[in-house]
Amino acid sequence: MGAPPYLGSTNPDPLTHTLNVTSARCVLARGLTAGGSWALRFPAPGRLKLHAVLRGVNWLTVEGDERPVFLESGDVVAFNGGLPFVMAADPSMPPQDARALLGTSPHLFAHAGDEGITDVVSIGAHFEVNTAGADLLLQVLPPVIHLPRDGEEAPTLCWLLEQVLREMSADRPGSNNMAEHLSHLVFAHVLRACLARSESYPAGWLRALADERIAPALHLMHTDPARPWQLSELAQAAAMSRSAFAGVFTAVAGVPPLTYLYQWRIRLAERTLLREDTSVSELALSLGYASESAFSHAFKRATGFAPKRFRDAARVPRDRDEAERGVAVAFKGAAPSGGDHSAGG
Repeated sequence: MGAPPYLGSTNPDPLTHTLNVTSARCVLARGLTAGGSWALRFPAPGRLKLHAVLRGVNWLTVEGDERPVFLESGDVVAFNGGLPFVMAADPSMPPQDARALLGTSPHLFAHAGDEGITDVVSIGAHFEVNTAGADLLLQVLPPVIHLPRDGEEAPTLCWLLEQVLREMSADRPGSNNMAEHLSHLVFAHVLRACLARSESYPAGWLRALADERIAPALHLMHTDPARPWQLSELAQAAAMSRSAFAGVFTAVAGVPPLTYLYQWRIRLAERTLLREDTSVSELALSLGYASESAFSHAFKRATGFAPKRFRDAARVPRDRDEAERGVAVAFKGAAPSGGDHSAGG
């Protein structure tokens, strides 16, 4: 059997596999200039948001943490979407509603503070991922990730966000496609930055992707998800005993190795059902299930919906982007049942 079409390159790493199933895309990008006395309160984004300071300095205060963070030119901040925050020239100033300002400004770059004064230039962008991305990654990200300008990822992210804003605001040939590819790169760089500090995160997919001890086993499961992997095979790949491997894997990933494999198959199935016309029976075979009924039972146990119903719900909207948004809303409350199959640990 050849490699399934959703695996991407011929020998991708587990992070590449994971990025391929998340379908990250930018849904909103705006510029902000500010000068003099200003303070803006932003609501909880509800999705991954990035804020890049291209010029000047300002303060960031996140709800629940009264210690303001000083942001300099070249700094980038990533928010997992769960908390409101304030950007300001002075953290002691009472903030105005950012939505009111941005919603009424007809310009690509809204302006806060004193007219005619521009001390700060920044870009904010919201990124959506599909249900797999939300379950695998966003739930385990910290509320705020500060990427300083002298770090490895911030300069590239600043450039990428400028290009995203340019493509999303220009009526140029191929702009939608360019913005989608740029969004994928943005998400990849954010995750790279997160992986570099993953030891401080709770057990889950991010820590698993960053852990070199279990990396060989993850590579096997991600590269050939249809194979009925045995615990002994995975332990051998990681050069550990069965018991030691199972203990390390569970401590890092939050679930046992074979539960991880089960979850990975379900995430691949979700993406395929959303984006491709593969039949359910063919999908079942490509993921290692002996029959369509066995796959359907496993999928429904994990998501609360049969595969065909999942796909039908996605086909109601007119395009794929609307479909993934619709399915994310429709399936948000579907809790897995029948064992510990919740992704992310």
